[in-house]
Amino acid sequence: MTAASTPKGERRRQALVEAAAALLVEGGFEGLRHRAVAERAGLPLASTTYYFDSLDELIAAAVEHHGRTELERGRAQLAVLSAEHRDLDSVIDLVLDQLLGRPAGDRDAESVLLRYERLVATGRRPYLRPLMRTLGTELRGLLAEVLARSGSPVDERRLEQLIALVDGAVVNALIEIDPDPRAVAHRMLRESLQP
Repeated sequence: MTAASTPKGERRRQALVEAAAALLVEGGFEGLRHRAVAERAGLPLASTTYYFDSLDELIAAAVEHHGRTELERGRAQLAVLSAEHRDLDSVIDLVLDQLLGRPAGDRDAESVLLRYERLVATGRRPYLRPLMRTLGTELRGLLAEVLARSGSPVDERRLEQLIALVDGAVVNALIEIDPDPRAVAHRMLRESLQP
């Protein structure tokens, strides 16, 4: 039995993952360094290299933790979502909750920025691609179920189109002086889904 597989080792490893995920949210990928993660977790610097073979492995664990946390929120929302026909604006809000998270007020643009930074970072960090594909597949499943329960089922092709539309709208909105990516994505989805 290695120290990492003991209850204490599991707790330490998890503390490092949670610290790395928090730093990811606060400062993006640039904020993820061994020293910063260890300090945030309240653990010795050597613990980062003891529990993780590389910084890339720690980054992947942080991205997975953050992504799975978002998916769990989405699943919780889906668990209480009744199957009934909903008006277009309600359906759009449910879709955007899954893709962008629930509105966070002043932090909304920053929260959305992290989601897209994570996607773009995959291009420079190929080791994240399998994880991001897995998380993306799970997210598409949640979206398909939200739409089906709302009386607006779509096939895989249409779902990909809707996601691409939101992605483009959000990226364009993020370059604005006073970004409101959710409002822009809402408007674009409304125009696309209106009969």
